Amino acid sequence: MSGTLNKVMLIGHLGDEVKMHYFEGGGCIGRFPLATNETYTNKQTNERITNTEWHNIVVRNKGAEICEKYLSKGDKVYIEGRLKTRKWQDDKGNDRYSTEVHCNDFTFLSTKKESEHNAMANKPVTNTPVATPNQQAPGEVPAVEDNDDLPF
Repeated sequence: MSGTLNKVMLIGHLGDEVKMHYFEGGGCIGRFPLATNETYTNKQTNERITNTEWHNIVVRNKGAEICEKYLSKGDKVYIEGRLKTRKWQDDKGNDRYSTEVHCNDFTFLSTKKESEHNAMANKPVTNTPVATPNQQAPGEVPAVEDNDDLPF
């Protein structure tokens, strides 16, 4: 094969909200961290080990606006793009490098219900009555198990 290929496919969870930066020409860029996990069992101790790898995701223009609007911390997403390494200098003049995934396609994998739950879980806590497991808070609707994400 004479050509080269720079392609990345990731499925992971957002580690933070999408941070947007808008330019004078009307373009924009969105950045967010994505966590992917690798789980295995240590054969000597029989202990389950989980390693988390963090990826810096960059999305441009309309894609960035869509991600900002619909994604929140904890949401699961499929990202497809290419690796790009940037070189920059820190305050002391040392060369630093940052590797990013420049996204050209994405698919939201969290259901709307899961996304709303993640968004609510990441908001600051306010003073609301707390219910015990067998008692519901005033004005709270009892939880009903919903199986909307079943494939059949």
